Order: sequence, then C-alpha cells, then structure tokens
Amino acid sequence: MTTTITEPAAAPPSSPPPRPGWRRRAARFLHDHPKVRLALLLALPLAWLLIAYLGSLASLLVTSLYTINDFTTEIVRKVSFDNFHELLTEPVYRTVFLRTIFVGAAVTVIDIVIAVPMAFYMAKVARPRLRRALVVALLMPLWASYLVKAYAWRTILASPGGVLDSSIGRTPGYGLTAVVIVLAYLWLPYMVLPIYAGLDRLPNSLLEASADLGGKAGLTFRKIVIPTLLPAIVAGSIFTFSLSIGDYIAVNIVGGTTQMIGTVVYANFATNLPLAAAFAIGPVVIMLLYLFGARRMGAFENL
Repeated sequence: MTTTITEPAAAPPSSPPPRPGWRRRAARFLHDHPKVRLALLLALPLAWLLIAYLGSLASLLVTSLYTINDFTTEIVRKVSFDNFHELLTEPVYRTVFLRTIFVGAAVTVIDIVIAVPMAFYMAKVARPRLRRALVVALLMPLWASYLVKAYAWRTILASPGGVLDSSIGRTPGYGLTAVVIVLAYLWLPYMVLPIYAGLDRLPNSLLEASADLGGKAGLTFRKIVIPTLLPAIVAGSIFTFSLSIGDYIAVNIVGGTTQMIGTVVYANFATNLPLAAAFAIGPVVIMLLYLFGARRMGAFENL
C-alpha cells in the first residue's frame, strides 16, 4: 500500500504592517531624543521670559538713556547719561537711594531674627499635628489682600486715635519706623518658609551628636544650626530685601513724608519717565549682584 504525502498549500503573501501615524512617529522621536523633548517643554516659558521680562528690562534701560524737554515735556529720544549724572550728583536722590537700602536691610535683619527661632520650633520641637497647624497659621496672612493688611497697620499706628495710641498711649506714628514695621510683617512668611525647609532637612542625629559630645544648646545653635541654615537664610533674604526696596504702596500708606525708590519712581512716572526709569535701574543692578552672590552660596536650592 502506497502512502501519498500531500504538501501543504503555500500561505498567501502577508501584507506589510501599516505605517505608524505621525503622532506615533513624533512620540517615538521625542522618546529617543530627551534633549529635544526638554527644549520643547521649556520653549513657551522661556519665550515668555525673554519677551515679557527681559524685554521690559531692555525697554527700561533704553528709556533711562532718553531725556525730557523741559518746555514741551516730551521725551527726547537721544542717548544721554544725564539722568544717571543727576541721580549721582543730586543729594536728595542719593539720600532716597541709601534710605531704601537701609529699609531693605533692616526688614531683612528683623525677619531673620524672628524667623529663625520660629522655624526651629516648627521643624524640630513641635509635634506633627501642631507643626501642620503652625504652617497653616503662617500661610493664612498671605490669603488676605495686601492693601487690607497695610491699611490695618495704618489703623494700628495712627496718632492720635490708633490702636497702639489708645491701648498703651504710645505709637511710632507714620514715618520710617512704621515702614520698617509694616514691611517686616508683610514679608515675614517669605523668610520663615525657606528657613523651615532648611531645618526640615537638617538631621536630628546631628543635633543629638552635638549634645552627646557635650555641646550646649546655644553652642550647637551657633556652630551647627546657623552655618547649616545660611543658604536658607540667604534664600529668604532674596524675597524680603527685593520686595522691600521695590515697595511703594505701604510707603504711601504708613510712610508719611518718607520717600523711597518706589515712591520716587511712581511720582516721576507721569512727569519724567526717563528719570523714573534711570532711578529704577539701581535696584535692578543691586538685586542682580545679590542674586549672583546667593547663587554662589547655594541659596537657590532652598527656594
């Protein structure tokens, strides 16, 4: 008996797989090129930064090089350094500039003195539930309007009839002292939060090791806590110092006759725009130098 073996029929040729769509090809390309993906992700924010922020600074610098016609009050679009010469040679403007730097430094120092023990208690002493409550209490004033808080301090500091004057019979009134007090209150949370973050990253074992070696609380605080917190303190000072030297609303509300850079810029904005722009260049240069120094100290890691 003969067995016949039948060969299987040949399979029909398979069609090529469909070509992926443009979305899949783009996703595959971005997956294979992470630098391109990062560039596309940052393209829109960087474009906004270049146009809105750096563009406005460039416009400010260009405007500061113009002058104004004293008779027609029109801007003369001719490059000149007369505005900067006037700012450097006029004693009134130098006084305003130095007063503004003093106020910014005073507010920063006051906030540091208040924020360090407050943040230390929140991060290392308070229990978790109390810590969360203190953080909420610290952030709660930020929910209120800036103007509401400034006018509330105007009521507190008023003389006569203010809260302090009616309760204890003494008040600093409106002036330079009131400006420092109000600005220190307004920007205190911006100092506490970076210091709190820095303390939260400080290991408790480091403090325990210092105590085991015989270090007292004050010595441990000076030799370990403060040097470790220095970048966080500088990070907080960026906010307090920059916001203080640029403020003009609180100065107008509680400053009385006190003049600062912000109020001078505001007063000259409508009458002498080039001079106001030249005056505003000063704080920008100061903050650029300050930010450069803060970056060298690693302060940006605590923002």
